Amino acid sequence: MTIARTPAPAKVLRTEYQKSVASYWNEEKDPVNLRLGDVDGLYHHHYGVGEVDWSVLEGPEETRDERIIAEMHRLETAQADVLLDHLGDVKPDDWLLDAGCGRGGSSIMANARFGCHVDGISISEKQVEFANHQADIRGVGDKVRYHFRNMLDTGFETGLRKAIWNNESTMYVDLHELFAEHARQLEFGGRYVTITGCYNDVTGGRSKAVAQIDQHYTCNIHPRSEYFKAMTANGLVPISVVDLTADTIPYWELRTKSSVATGVEKPFLDAYREGSFHYLLIAADRI
Repeated sequence: MTIARTPAPAKVLRTEYQKSVASYWNEEKDPVNLRLGDVDGLYHHHYGVGEVDWSVLEGPEETRDERIIAEMHRLETAQADVLLDHLGDVKPDDWLLDAGCGRGGSSIMANARFGCHVDGISISEKQVEFANHQADIRGVGDKVRYHFRNMLDTGFETGLRKAIWNNESTMYVDLHELFAEHARQLEFGGRYVTITGCYNDVTGGRSKAVAQIDQHYTCNIHPRSEYFKAMTANGLVPISVVDLTADTIPYWELRTKSSVATGVEKPFLDAYREGSFHYLLIAADRI
């Protein structure tokens, strides 16, 4: 099967908010993303999960930060592996979509694991340019390509994607619009996976800490319940929900001790510990 890489819709950025988000990521050169990616050339735009090797704090002081950076990168790569574990039975001739791909690390990992075709999309032209360069450097540009497109209207074909994922990018869009577009592109029985932060409906509206996270990233964190409502309304049936909250806290604790801390670490840790914010993986099948 061949999927043509169709021209992008004429207008990718359709609202002032989308333009502001695109501007933010076009200008972003945060060391917490770049220095971690420099470790092995896999550049992520998400957080980490798993137990920390706290021995990185020991040893020579002059190389302490380098060890912390490498450990943080190991944890963020482990997070991407957790997401890929839930994509199902992907074959080399399958086509996947990385919606909100950032600088492209997860797409490259998916191709390395499955041998499949992956298209990544972002509303940041700078991210797309960077990610395509990385794919070319690795010699996988024939199977992994990145595009300046809007995840709410990709312009890609209907019903031909084996799997689609969002990794910490759903908080920038309306979930009903997003899942309608994903459902359109997925084949029958195709898999959708997201890892996302969402606020806890049980504790009420956004806590102060969650509001601080929104402000930091120019995003709009959704309540947990909205994910399931929007999936159900668009033919996506959850088959697995994994609470990764406890698994991501060690990453944030380590990050507070690094040179790439941005100041948003305290709101994340406060929100997780008080229970107003959850870090979830949700996998759903297209019916």
